[in-house]
Amino acid sequence: MDWSKTKTIFIIVFSILNVFLYFLFLNRNANIENLEVTGKTSMEDVLKQENITYKLPPFVDKEASFVSADIVDFHKESLKDLKGQKTSIIGDNLLRSTITDKITLQEAKKDDFKAFLSQYVLNGTEYVLWEVADDQKKAVFFQQFEGRPIYYSPSAMLEVSWNENEKIQSYEQHMLKDFANFNKKDLLSPLEIIGSLASRGLLKQNSEVTNVKMGYSTLVRLTETQVFAPTWDVQVKLENGEKEHHFLSANEGKVIEFQLEKEPEVNEEQSE
Repeated sequence: MDWSKTKTIFIIVFSILNVFLYFLFLNRNANIENLEVTGKTSMEDVLKQENITYKLPPFVDKEASFVSADIVDFHKESLKDLKGQKTSIIGDNLLRSTITDKITLQEAKKDDFKAFLSQYVLNGTEYVLWEVADDQKKAVFFQQFEGRPIYYSPSAMLEVSWNENEKIQSYEQHMLKDFANFNKKDLLSPLEIIGSLASRGLLKQNSEVTNVKMGYSTLVRLTETQVFAPTWDVQVKLENGEKEHHFLSANEGKVIEFQLEKEPEVNEEQSE
């Protein structure tokens, strides 16, 4: 047997096999890219067919952490610098205030209540306006962490009320403290999120997605500690001009529906 020729044949055969496998690899990657483009095109086609337009923010922060925080127990000592009001503490975690200064709604609403919050509310700059419900004569605020609102957490909300003469009457406050980040994960992009909503039929025809904003929603609610998950808030303007909010898990794309719990009213402690 001529081993030299046999060796040459093996080299040629393995060379051909390597070339063949390389072309299979290239073809597989091309197929994957085609699938990705097809999926993206399909999602955009669905939005186009339903005449759903969108304005998306730049997808810069592609990761976000889960967050833990502790519920604040209010104490008289922490309220001593609050002026122009009478306060009472309900069940340790709820601060109720009656405003004694004369403040009109028009004055308070300037710059989304920022001056009012800074002057009359404990750690007021941590809260951001969510909505003004004129029919209920109240404004709702969410506490923020690192500039991101905590959506509809009973432990991180503030409500300001006024009377029929549009004089600010009172507010009720819950607050969190000692925030900590943990377990950073990849985020779904805003386009993937609105595509998920559209595929579920949750975006109405002829609507416009005006913003997709990052915040947090309650994942675990314990007696003293809360855990929050990154959450996308999809803001939509309907054909008739009304506005909707859709909330989805930023990591998994699950739709979130909020159910607020009532806090028990016990152990009222007065503070001037």
